[in-house]
Amino acid sequence: MDNAGAIDDFLAAVERRAFVMARMATGNPDDALDIVQDAMMKLVQKYADKEPEAWPPLFYRILQSRINDHFRREKVRSRWRVFLGARNPEEENSDPIAQLADPHGRDPEGLLNVAQLGERLTEALAALPHRQQQTFMLRAWQGFSVSETAQAMNCTDGTIKTHYSRAISNLRKQLGDMWP
Repeated sequence: MDNAGAIDDFLAAVERRAFVMARMATGNPDDALDIVQDAMMKLVQKYADKEPEAWPPLFYRILQSRINDHFRREKVRSRWRVFLGARNPEEENSDPIAQLADPHGRDPEGLLNVAQLGERLTEALAALPHRQQQTFMLRAWQGFSVSETAQAMNCTDGTIKTHYSRAISNLRKQLGDMWP
């Protein structure tokens, strides 16, 4: 089996979702991109010789580890910022592509409703505690089983079940009638 081609295909298949997970966790697209790239590099360097079936849990475990490392670094940096009196001004991220008109002529009101629902869901997910957020993303969005999620997050099946249940409960409270 050609693992070089297979790993390229695997990384292409997971890059977007991994980026969204990292962006949701960090709140910063630049940091998220760095985290995902680092996780991909580590998977290729250390585990390219493994069977392709083993890559998803390994990759998401590496990704979770990199996200946790990011939070540790940010905690140290924030201490220095406070000590030195530095401020971190918010950057406005504007996507020039998002400003273009839709070439397919979709209904603007419908698009607005979908966008508002998406924003509410994104805000609700961002408001979840980190472990609940990541558990929900792996279970509901990636379709991982309880054991695959536990392996990726380096914890027990029971912990995953608890985090997932709490995440669902919190999302239901926040989204109310929007939640199916």
